[in-house]
Amino acid sequence: MGLTRESVIDGLLAKVPYFGWLGVQVDRRGDELTTVLPFAGRLIGNPALPALHGGVTAAFLETAALVELVWTAMGDERGGFLPIEQDESMPRLPKTIDFTIDYLRSGLARDAYARGRVVRLGRRYASVQVEAWQENRSRLFAQATGHFLMPQPRD
Repeated sequence: MGLTRESVIDGLLAKVPYFGWLGVQVDRRGDELTTVLPFAGRLIGNPALPALHGGVTAAFLETAALVELVWTAMGDERGGFLPIEQDESMPRLPKTIDFTIDYLRSGLARDAYARGRVVRLGRRYASVQVEAWQENRSRLFAQATGHFLMPQPRD
């Protein structure tokens, strides 16, 4: 059985220990992916508010960007842009070039959701925008833009 987009996303979340510690999940509805950050007390950075730690927010947004990029790259009509590792268990993953986050308001002590949109997908470079919200999608608490170096086939 070959690699499917779903198995690669599951593998990506299992492969990175920090994703597991955060508790990140992916909800797929049709062709839309929503990355979910279930609330847990350990994610609080400011207990006085309480508010999500800024590093948690950043990691969550970068995770959502990677999930969307991998999903899109594997489903690309040109055959995908992710070369498979030698052991054939996972494709080689994009590497972050830069990631810019706009913290729009405090992330509160509740579940958070994010969706990414691949703006550009090329053989060497990709750009992804991400929006994160909690109870109301029109009231974002953070947004980000990431640029990624796409993996190249090994010779």
